[in-house]
Amino acid sequence: MPIAYYKSENRDFTLLKGDCIELLNSFDFKFDMIFADPPYHLSNGGISVQNGKMVSVNKGDWDKSNGYEEDYLFDKSWIATCRNKLKSNGTIWISGTYHNIFSVARCLTELGFKILNCITWEKTNPPPNLSCKYFTYAAEYILWARKEPKVPHYFNYELMKKINGGTQMRDVWRLPAIARWEKSCGKHPTQKPLCVLSRIIQASTLPGAWILDPFTGSSTTGIAANLLGRRFLGIDQNEEFLELSKARRNELNSINRRNEILIKLEKQANLFRNKDANVFCEPEEYYGLDLPF
Repeated sequence: MPIAYYKSENRDFTLLKGDCIELLNSFDFKFDMIFADPPYHLSNGGISVQNGKMVSVNKGDWDKSNGYEEDYLFDKSWIATCRNKLKSNGTIWISGTYHNIFSVARCLTELGFKILNCITWEKTNPPPNLSCKYFTYAAEYILWARKEPKVPHYFNYELMKKINGGTQMRDVWRLPAIARWEKSCGKHPTQKPLCVLSRIIQASTLPGAWILDPFTGSSTTGIAANLLGRRFLGIDQNEEFLELSKARRNELNSINRRNEILIKLEKQANLFRNKDANVFCEPEEYYGLDLPF
């Protein structure tokens, strides 16, 4: 049985250190939703722009490609493991770019998932293209799939419609990339913005749901989950990232900081404006089983 690297006082946020496949295979528990931001395999010596400065796109050895076939086998292995940890009516969201998203789609199909949407996240503030030889990269893609083709999944259609001004929400989301106020505890090279994860969690889970992130990084998934009254397990091999995740979660223990983040999110993406939508609950309202460790 694994030992928690960190667990919040009210047990709504747990971190494990190690390989996600090994750890997930070591205990029996099923989650309502999984969000995964896996290696994109794009650390190839290229350059980009960050805060107006030229920077390398290399994130680390964990993000380097080993060739299409090896990258595909890696994707299939962790996705298969995650499938075994998903409830029959559960869904999985996986982010990527053209470097990995086609491999991920192939794996999902081969493993029996039903792909529901391919979300295009159009960034309102993408970095410029320094080479000026092709179009600026301004989007990432997020595949949404349910575990069983014939088992209905949860979708908060009415809330998404309200957030979208009363019309059906489309599969193109125009949302900003990571903001400076989200880096108050430090920086992660591939940190996702809270506005994206908050929308995903609101769309596909109920309050009290259990959410897994097998490549947790700085745990934006977990922060969004706790802000929305959901419970979270994050896994990562990098202790520096786990410490960053821990610091971000401890920030939420301050009511003032929590409220500050919620206000910023509301202004950024209209995520919390509907008081009748039941999108937030206190920890004592949680339901269901706890993690076995």
